[in-house]
Amino acid sequence: MNITVLANSRVGRDTTVSAPTIDVVIPVYNEEAALDRCVRRLRAHLHSEIPFSSRITIADNASTDSTLAVAHRLTAEFDDVRVVHLDQKGRGRALRSVWSASDAAVVAYMDVDLSTDLNGLLPLIAPLVSGHSDVAIGSRLQRASRVVRGPKREFISRSYNLILRTTMHAKFSDAQCGFKAMRTDVARHLLPLVEDTAWFFDTELLVLAERSGLRIHEVPVDWVDDPDSSVDIVATALADLRGVARMRRALASGALPIAQLRANIGRAALTAEPPVRAPLQLTA
Repeated sequence: MNITVLANSRVGRDTTVSAPTIDVVIPVYNEEAALDRCVRRLRAHLHSEIPFSSRITIADNASTDSTLAVAHRLTAEFDDVRVVHLDQKGRGRALRSVWSASDAAVVAYMDVDLSTDLNGLLPLIAPLVSGHSDVAIGSRLQRASRVVRGPKREFISRSYNLILRTTMHAKFSDAQCGFKAMRTDVARHLLPLVEDTAWFFDTELLVLAERSGLRIHEVPVDWVDDPDSSVDIVATALADLRGVARMRRALASGALPIAQLRANIGRAALTAEPPVRAPLQLTA
């Protein structure tokens, strides 16, 4: 698999940018219609509402339309937007590649349709920057959440998370909300053990985090279903159930080195630097 980081290209610009506190990744595949609007809206929110330095990374998963061209135009316009191009599809593959290589203190991701209200972003990342939590997830299943979606998607989502609680003893409430963040140092311990390259990536990462004793912070979010989403929720749910079965076997057989992972993370925590104290980011 080839991964290409495409730098900003506007002539005469100083492209020397210090490592940001937050790296927000947007995985995309054939999203030429939505990408420009998403990046501009997210960037405006980061500059006006988030008191930490930030960068947006567009992770293009082998798009066959003009998504990459749109991404190039955005990087030419904005210093704090970059593109990583992968020659294979897969949301999990994109996140693992970009998060593993990120120089930010906190890595996050959200879906390009921005179904999740951006007002949930600061509550998501603040506990990670302060050092209070290790992983943070948006949850559509908290009492304080407000969700608009069809009955089929609601039923599948609740059923899947119920299966995780009963078969994997998971304590987190919503595995598949496309709104997550984690400390980068923690990500580097977990990501090498995550096998899935598609939608089960999220669940696998969270189960590993929970079994390793990491602190998972949940944020109730407002979420509106995108009627134009190309995701086949039934096929995705079936693939996720196969992932659950595979992971249960791996945990039961001891194939996943949970004890070693706990030890490694514990040692890293003892030598970790103090939490990031990033300067306020001024509105552009």
